[in-house]
Amino acid sequence: MSKAVCFMTKNFGKYDVKSIGSYMAIGGFNALKKAVNMTGEEIASTLATAKIKGRGGAGYDMGKKWSQAKSVIADNKVVVCNADEGEPCTFKDRTLIEHDPFNLIEGMIIAGYTVDAQNGYIYLREEYSHLRPLILDAIKQAKTYGFLGENILGKGFNYNIHLYSGAGAYVCGEGTALVESIEGKSGRPRMKPPFIKQCGLYNLPTCVNNVESLSLVSSILLDDEKKYLTYGTEGSVGTKLVSVGGNVKNPGVFEIPFGVTVRDIVYGLAGGIVDDNEIKLIQFGGASGKIATKSILDTPYTYEDLRKDGVGVGSGAILVVDERTSVIDFLRTTQEFFSHESCGQCTPCREGNRHIKLLLKKVAESTHTTADLASMRKIAKIMAMSSLCGLGETAQSALVSAMKNFEEAFQIK
Repeated sequence: MSKAVCFMTKNFGKYDVKSIGSYMAIGGFNALKKAVNMTGEEIASTLATAKIKGRGGAGYDMGKKWSQAKSVIADNKVVVCNADEGEPCTFKDRTLIEHDPFNLIEGMIIAGYTVDAQNGYIYLREEYSHLRPLILDAIKQAKTYGFLGENILGKGFNYNIHLYSGAGAYVCGEGTALVESIEGKSGRPRMKPPFIKQCGLYNLPTCVNNVESLSLVSSILLDDEKKYLTYGTEGSVGTKLVSVGGNVKNPGVFEIPFGVTVRDIVYGLAGGIVDDNEIKLIQFGGASGKIATKSILDTPYTYEDLRKDGVGVGSGAILVVDERTSVIDFLRTTQEFFSHESCGQCTPCREGNRHIKLLLKKVAESTHTTADLASMRKIAKIMAMSSLCGLGETAQSALVSAMKNFEEAFQIK
């Protein structure tokens, strides 16, 4: 039996994604009409009651974030939608844009109204350039119908949305590197403080959310019966989009209630393993996530249960790797990715990734020593503690968890 649900994905296949009229016919923009008759504090409180954690990976309380953004006193503020979905095996945001673009636009408008912003910016990853016409057309139609521009819905609310494209840099998924890129600079993280909520894009107070977070907003505001709260567990309320890929028969994006097991996802929704091979490892949350053995299959997919078992929800990616791939080969491929994507700005990340890459080569060739293993652990710890942004902080998550869970792969011969 399918464990999938349709809460935030309820509009999929229900309307013509190129027609705002079609979207409105199924209740589109009713959430915005409700929102403009609420205060920003009331909207933020509604999200807080739903206990929504940000879906970009950090898991920060969304209601709290909007409340904090609202409380910043400034004449001009901005909202940024992070659609730079660069985490490997993560493709849920692409699916949301493809199947429900007007819902994303509506969520961004509500965000702007809530925090008193005048402009919203969608930062789209370079590889999603094929979605630019769809988004631009949705923005244009929303403006034609009076949902963007001046005096929206007669409430004196002025707000516009702008679309920017990245150039393919993974690091621009980090908030400050993203705003640097929009400003036309090299996409490199900023020193903090000041934090982005006080001084972000164009030095203005900035509220950043990812596509999935913003796509939840309309459904939550219209959920008068509190159906969302019936999904999930006490510690992980609601639903989550997961991207399942790798050696599974049915890779794809699924909306699940928190609390289903990893086995339900991998062998149920994703159809099991190709050629019925055995699982070697499962990585959670993208390339920056930790890896586990197949013993995690019966763990409930919740923030607290996954954390207890040494991994995390992260971006919602679940990468399944079967026995045909060795742990070391997997780690070397992951390390190639981070060595390539490091912006080089800070020494721990730039040099740490380079040295880990060389040391993993020695492990693959069985020429490593006990000192080499100690060096890898030390470098990984320094990177996690000292790197300027999340890339360097999490680049060795897979390595550290592999050294714990797959000790045999690092044995000295």
